[in-house]
Amino acid sequence: MYATQDEWATLLPSPAVAMRFVSFFETQSRSLGTNMELNILNLVPCADSRKETGQTTASEKPLISAVFYPKEYSSIAKSFWQHSGEGISTRRAELCHQAFIDDFLIPSFNDERGRNGPGLTATNLSFKGPRRYRKGSVANGTVREVTSESVLDASVPKESSRNMDECAQFVEERYGRNLDFSLAPNAKLAIRKRIAGGLTTDINLEQTAEVTLSSASIRRVPGFSEDDVYLYPSGMSSIFNTHRIMMACKEKWGPGCQFYGNGSAEDLDDLEKRCARGERFLALFCEFPGNPLLKCPDLRRIRALADRFDFAVVVDETIGNFLNIHVLPHADIIVSSLTKVFSGDSNVMGGSSILNPSGRFYKRLKEIMGLEYEDNYWAEDALFMERNSRDFIARIARMNRNAEAICDCLKASRYVKDVYYPKYSSTRSFYDQYRTPAGGYGGLLSVTFRTRLEAIAFYDALETAKGPSLGTNFTLSCPYTLLAHYTELSWVSRWLMKCL
Repeated sequence: MYATQDEWATLLPSPAVAMRFVSFFETQSRSLGTNMELNILNLVPCADSRKETGQTTASEKPLISAVFYPKEYSSIAKSFWQHSGEGISTRRAELCHQAFIDDFLIPSFNDERGRNGPGLTATNLSFKGPRRYRKGSVANGTVREVTSESVLDASVPKESSRNMDECAQFVEERYGRNLDFSLAPNAKLAIRKRIAGGLTTDINLEQTAEVTLSSASIRRVPGFSEDDVYLYPSGMSSIFNTHRIMMACKEKWGPGCQFYGNGSAEDLDDLEKRCARGERFLALFCEFPGNPLLKCPDLRRIRALADRFDFAVVVDETIGNFLNIHVLPHADIIVSSLTKVFSGDSNVMGGSSILNPSGRFYKRLKEIMGLEYEDNYWAEDALFMERNSRDFIARIARMNRNAEAICDCLKASRYVKDVYYPKYSSTRSFYDQYRTPAGGYGGLLSVTFRTRLEAIAFYDALETAKGPSLGTNFTLSCPYTLLAHYTELSWVSRWLMKCL
């Protein structure tokens, strides 16, 4: 309808993200010797003003944005999606697709780089969608804003459809699809409070605002609250946007990055030498512990180097998780993939970033977040994430016990070459410095065998679910190096030679 036969489109959650996509795409295409200008189509909810006249009005907040580009450059689009994490979720795509078919989503005609279909104008569009989509349209000539929450609330019946069979109805109710979407803001607040450590019990979402962060909060940082927690559609999105916000904070763009694959003392020696020679870095990003070797860097030394040479420290605590480790005092920003152990159910994605109120960049970061942060976390995804995370504390304790037991079993086998787990790592002392009083060593481990045939036999005989993730409510296994680095094994062997 809007693209030519030679074009593809990438769907994004907002015009701001679409503009970042365009900037990235055009920069990358110029490096290939090609100049092109992309077009953006923003789709907004349609409001039915007067059915008899066929005139419509649109709210100002698009629910989805499409960027069109020549299909032969789809690899550039994939690169943006992969490394920014700023695509749309399947739930958002499902609802918007149906709304688009039903003419509830219409193009916005006020975009600087917008694209209109042939002969298409804002006044000749008529509303054809089902009545359940007509909530929040125009009343008495006044446009009422249509949000993602109101769209979702209108699109899902409060009662089960009469023609839904019993099996489908059971699945809907059992797995949370029949949700009150007006409670999405409360769900997001509950998630933020849970991440902050102030919400440790299951509560009614309507009471979320009444829960206050106690002095015994898991984070234990003066001045910290859920207002320092920000939600994103994915863990990668939280990392990407943290980097973007840091660049705005220090008002510069970096020419690239220096990758330290071991996170060792020797790596930090090299970093210190570089800084002493005058090289300057925006920030140091690290996992705690890292994946897949489960080693931990020396955060105290990193913090000292950061203070000495004026760079930020960003720690990804996804694998360790805040119930097992407490690293916020030594970081400026904490990022995490909520998709993993925080959710556990493998049916929703999410990410978070946390600002340290005691950090040297906090005041400036807070100002920038107030101006730049955009909540693109889809309402329905937030409701699923909140529901999944209610038993987070109990699940972590069980995962800690089970993973440690499996490690003990593997270490006793004569076929096993190495077991990688924080408890048995040469960097255990760094992990223990930040381990909480009730914390364990996490639910992730890696194992290598003495021969390739033994590794293949073990994996083929392993009766677990197999796939590329971690932190699930069920045991999950995968040949990590092959799945994550299949096209770059020679490069990754520099750090994982013992594992190949």
